[in-house]
Amino acid sequence: MLTISQLAAYAGVTVRAVRHYHAKGLLPEPERDHSGYRRYDAAAVTELVRIRTLAGAGVPLSRVRELLAADDEAFAGAVDEIDRRLRGEIRGLQQHRRQIAQLAAGESLALPPEVVAYLERMREFGFDERIIALERDSWILLAAQMPDQVELLMRHKRAQVEDEQLRRLYLNMGELAECTPDDPRLPDLADRVAAFIEAASAYNEGVEFEDDVSEEVIALLDAVFVEALPAAPRLLELLEERGWTGWTDIQRAEPVRPDRGANF
Repeated sequence: MLTISQLAAYAGVTVRAVRHYHAKGLLPEPERDHSGYRRYDAAAVTELVRIRTLAGAGVPLSRVRELLAADDEAFAGAVDEIDRRLRGEIRGLQQHRRQIAQLAAGESLALPPEVVAYLERMREFGFDERIIALERDSWILLAAQMPDQVELLMRHKRAQVEDEQLRRLYLNMGELAECTPDDPRLPDLADRVAAFIEAASAYNEGVEFEDDVSEEVIALLDAVFVEALPAAPRLLELLEERGWTGWTDIQRAEPVRPDRGANF
C-alpha cells in the first residue's frame, strides 16, 4: 500500500494534483488506516496515470470524468478523437514555425525572391540602408498591388542598377536620407537627382510595360517617399525648378510628356 506522496511519485504528479483530482471527483479517496493516513493500491496508480495522461493532452477535467467511466470501445474512440485534435494543433504549430522562420528571414517575408536579390545587390554596391529601406517598402506595395508585373519591372530595375553610370548617379544621392528641408546640400543633391532622372529616362526610352501603375498605387508610393525622407517635399520643389514633376511617375515639366523616371 502506498502513501499519497508515493502515489504521486509513481504517477509523476504532485501531491497537490492528487488532492485536486480528489476534489474534482476524478480519483476516489481511499479509506484511511489506523494512523489516519490514506493508503493507495496499484489500481489507484493506474487510474491516476490515466487521469494525468488525459489532462496532459488538454482534455478538460469534465471530459476526463466521462472518459474514465466509458467502456473500452467508447474510450478508444475518444482517444482517436483527441489524437486527431492534437495532430491538427501540431500542424498549426508547424505553420506558426514556418511564419516565424519567414519573419527571421526579414525581407523575404513580403517580397518575391527577385526583389530580395535586388536589395542584396544594392547592399553589395554600398547603397545607404535608408535608401534600400525606401526601395523595399516601395516594392512591398508594388508586389501587393501588381504581383504579375513584378518580374518585368524588377528585370528592368536590376538592369539599371547594373549600369555603371546610373548606379554611380544613384549612389551619389545617398545623402538624401540624412537631409532636412533646410539642409544647404539640397540644391546640389537636387542636381544629382535630376541627373539620375535624366539618365534613367533616357535608359527607359522605348521600354514598354504591360500595365500602367494605377493612380492609387502611385499615390501610395509617393507617400512612402515623402514619409521616408524628411527633405522629400523640398526636394520635389527643387526638382520642379529643374524641369521634373512627380516622383513615382516622373514627368517633364516642359514639354508636358510622360516619362517614366526614378521609380525608387
